[in-house]
Amino acid sequence: MNASAGIQVINRAAQVLRQLKHDNSGQSLGGIAAQTGLPRSTVQRIVNALIAEGFIATTGKNGDLRLGPEIHSLAAAGHVDVAAMLRPDLKTLSDRTGETVDLAIFNTTSLTFVDQIAGRQRLRAVSVPGEDFPLTTTANGKAVLSMLEDDDIAEFRRLESAKVTLKSLLAEIAQIRKDGVAFDLDEHTQGISAAGIAFQTLGKEIYAVSIPAPSERFLKNRQTIEKALTGFAKTTIGGNPYFLTPAQRQVS
Repeated sequence: MNASAGIQVINRAAQVLRQLKHDNSGQSLGGIAAQTGLPRSTVQRIVNALIAEGFIATTGKNGDLRLGPEIHSLAAAGHVDVAAMLRPDLKTLSDRTGETVDLAIFNTTSLTFVDQIAGRQRLRAVSVPGEDFPLTTTANGKAVLSMLEDDDIAEFRRLESAKVTLKSLLAEIAQIRKDGVAFDLDEHTQGISAAGIAFQTLGKEIYAVSIPAPSERFLKNRQTIEKALTGFAKTTIGGNPYFLTPAQRQVS
């Protein structure tokens, strides 16, 4: 087999696997052929080879096809520990601002803190990893909302009984999408303000990085904190092929 023929085989195998990814409930050989546009005989040869390697499995009485255990094993091996990957950069961000830096993940209903670098100030904001925070009244939450559709934002506002009107919330989210940084000025906790950014992994998980501080100090150093966060987003997030900034996500 020459090189070009080998590449074509890989390309066709990828088409078959992607079709199963779109619907992994079980597909027929003919259905895969129809969806990929490949000849049924070609699909049959590819499927037989992928079954032998564990990348496709048969299921049900009709022998329908779905992704096999080897695919799931590869996916698990490819999972990236985002907290561990970013911790040195979060520490640098904390050192640069002198403030606490939080990392949280969007869990479909709220934000869950997964890591924190405590600031060097004696009076500082502290949250507990594993603690859940709302989306509509926090800087990191609003940063996450800026990556969702407006209908989803309206639903979160309803679920969280946010006092702000939908019109004003959507206007704020539109500004966050433009500027890239979200703010919480005494909204979630009286006396604490914060700035936050959000990003997405190639695995479609949405994370947020935020810098909270006592409001008086935050307002005094707001420009410094904002500049540090935007720099973090541009270099650390934008420079890592595993992450997508909101701007990169829109392009993709």
